[in-house]
Amino acid sequence: MLNPLQPVLILLVTAVLAVVVFRIMRLPPVLGYLLAGVIIGPHALGWIADTDETRHLAEFGVVFLMFSVGLEFSLPKLIAMKRFVFGFGTAQVMLSILIVLGLAWLLQLDWHVGLILGGALAMSSTAIVSKLLSERTELNSAHGKQVIGVLLLQDLAVIPLLIILPTLAIQSNTEVDNFTMVLMVAVLKAITVLTFILFIGQKLMRQWFHVVARQKSSELFVLNVLLITLGLAWLTQLAGLSLALGAFLAGMLISETEYRYQVEDDIKPFRDVLLGLFFVTIGMLLDMQVVIESFVWVLVILLAILVLKIVIIAGLSRLFGADSGVAFRAGLSLAQAGEFGFVLLAQANEVGLIDNSILQPVLAAMVISMFMAPFLIEYSEAMMQRFYSSDWMHRAMQITSIAAQTLAAQNHVIICGYGRSGQSISRILEQESIPFIALDLDPHRVQEAARGGESVVYGDAARREVLIAAGLLRAKVLVISYANTASTLKILKHVHELRPDLSVVVRALDDTDIDALKEAGATEVVAEVMEGSLMLASHALMFVDVSTVRILRRIREIREQRYSLLRGFYYGSNDIEDGNEKYFPRLLTITIPPDAAAINKTLKDINLASLSVEITAVRRRNIRGPLPTDETRLELGDVIVLRGTQENLAAAEIKLIQG
Repeated sequence: MLNPLQPVLILLVTAVLAVVVFRIMRLPPVLGYLLAGVIIGPHALGWIADTDETRHLAEFGVVFLMFSVGLEFSLPKLIAMKRFVFGFGTAQVMLSILIVLGLAWLLQLDWHVGLILGGALAMSSTAIVSKLLSERTELNSAHGKQVIGVLLLQDLAVIPLLIILPTLAIQSNTEVDNFTMVLMVAVLKAITVLTFILFIGQKLMRQWFHVVARQKSSELFVLNVLLITLGLAWLTQLAGLSLALGAFLAGMLISETEYRYQVEDDIKPFRDVLLGLFFVTIGMLLDMQVVIESFVWVLVILLAILVLKIVIIAGLSRLFGADSGVAFRAGLSLAQAGEFGFVLLAQANEVGLIDNSILQPVLAAMVISMFMAPFLIEYSEAMMQRFYSSDWMHRAMQITSIAAQTLAAQNHVIICGYGRSGQSISRILEQESIPFIALDLDPHRVQEAARGGESVVYGDAARREVLIAAGLLRAKVLVISYANTASTLKILKHVHELRPDLSVVVRALDDTDIDALKEAGATEVVAEVMEGSLMLASHALMFVDVSTVRILRRIREIREQRYSLLRGFYYGSNDIEDGNEKYFPRLLTITIPPDAAAINKTLKDINLASLSVEITAVRRRNIRGPLPTDETRLELGDVIVLRGTQENLAAAEIKLIQG
């Protein structure tokens, strides 16, 4: 007798292995789930049977996915992006459905098959695209805003499509003329359920959550969320609608309460596990034998998906005022199929609305298109520059504008990112009369700051030409004020190639990527978690009667261990007077030039300690080595960080260069 635990273990093992491999390859986990399903499914190795029990369990993945979408349903957010969401997004979904309906008519397929396929193929992958754009720091770019607006509408467009599906399944007459009646019945049901839930449920939801939260029981809170999610899903199914619609409504109701973020955090494990299972079951639907036999059709459908979506989205983007390059990149970003396309096809397959001979090549083409998505987005910049010279000219003009504002700048500070951290840095620099130029990708922020007289320009700091235009070759320091490791590594790569001697201070959220950032050339990495912990600890110590002097000494010791460049800088509040600053340590960065006296000499031979100057770091080929010792031998191009008083540093510089 088959152990009932065996299929579960097989699912878990294959899913874990697939996700690990795909994360190592820096590809979306959803692709790993799909591939795992193909391998273990009934049409390949046959380790897991395609049973009703498996499908019912997978339905919960869709339920929690739609619940999460409901939690993100923010009316103010939609209103702010209404032009892209309701204009661009609606046009894209409707036009895609109409074109596929037309193709279905030409191929003599039933109209409801064309409607299902049109709805499924109109969708793009929110999970893949939003993740990739976030990693490339393109969410606030011109094409990024269009892409996010379209994805929001696509997520919402699934709701009416899911409403229509159950009604289509029970219709005996499939004539197009009867579609109006089908739609009216479905919409009437939806309006009735929506009115009941939104007007009555909204009043009850907040009060009920107050009652549950007052019990201060985490397990009760999670049980309550599950009850509401699955309960509303059950109610909508009783009304002849879909489980997914009820889950969406549950999420939307909770999003209006102050418990939204707690709910989102509690539900995430259920959602991710069950959604992964759903994608595994989608992979199990794929019959590779049928795909191989229909290879030509798979290729035709794949090309049709990519070409039609690129043309439709790029064309609509142009109509909405974007230039050719932005439109082309938006088309490439949204060319793939999406998660909700699989949801629609799975639902249609369950109620018998689509034949397996049509389903298999379409599923295969959709899966392949999702595998292609990371590569299309990664190389969109190169393809755009090749095909759209006008966009390149526009960028060249933008670079020229940045260069014009920094033409006279010398020994200035470049601030990458002008959010709260960047603005705080700029205020301090202004007080010290130190020139700076800030780069930011939020056009509204740049416009407002520029009106206020700030030295801020629009530009992507991760691009080589933008950094050059901002005066990288003449700058004194570069500060990366936002915590995005992928973008920071790109900036450090450009700095390494252009100005290996330049000091770069990097912001990070925690200590996770400090080693990678320092290996890439960061002079110092400031971790927010550590600094926040130090402030919390210092305030806590004050309230347990520890003296201020002892607190400052303890914080100074910790900082000295963590930030080697700042050793000796943290004194008591009464130790430094403005008029005596020249007597206190400061930093000086020196690049060993050709013919310098220090070349091929050890630090012991040079003996800067006799001048009361300490060498805190030596960077060679922009790689910071271990703490320098007496036996460290200096080479041409080494970057040395010295610490000492102003007078002693000047003497040390002369000794290093002239001997």
